[in-house]
Amino acid sequence: MEGTCDARAGFRILFVCTGNICRSPLAERLTRSALGPPFEVGSAGTHAEHGREMAQRARRVLVRLGGDPSGFVSRPLTGALVATADLILTATSAHRADVVTMRLSAAPHTFTIAEFGALAQEVDAAAVTGHRDAAARARALVAEAHALRGLVRVDEPDVPDPIGGFPWVYRAAGRKIAASLAVPLRLLTPLPAS
Repeated sequence: MEGTCDARAGFRILFVCTGNICRSPLAERLTRSALGPPFEVGSAGTHAEHGREMAQRARRVLVRLGGDPSGFVSRPLTGALVATADLILTATSAHRADVVTMRLSAAPHTFTIAEFGALAQEVDAAAVTGHRDAAARARALVAEAHALRGLVRVDEPDVPDPIGGFPWVYRAAGRKIAASLAVPLRLLTPLPAS
């Protein structure tokens, strides 16, 4: 499947970090706990080994934040994953550059997690929530965020890598990811049926 998905096919969100055992799985599982169909949420790492579990400290932080680490295994980032994602959220600006290097056409819908959170706060909510279809709402949010890129100051666009750090470093990364995703997830949460 090439390019982005259409409304009937749903909406694919891909989180990217380095090893795919801390930041991107945290973000993936928090997002999965908030969004159901038509969203497909996954993660990958620019230097990941296939099949590793989440780091134990990242698992603990995820559970505290309300996510479920069960069954998670890491995977390397591939051009195919980039090509089929409708929204790619990376831990750092360097990861964003890695994604765009793999596929230049991904640039308009690739942001750091913190950047996307900051841009979503400035989006006119009505431009997003006015869509009843969840995938259309997500596409509108991405388009609105892209239009604001460069107009909204993002002081700290990166989520520092906690790997090998103290427990508080993992908690800080988890809090930053959760805070950055709060507004986008609120805007994308399916509306109750009328």
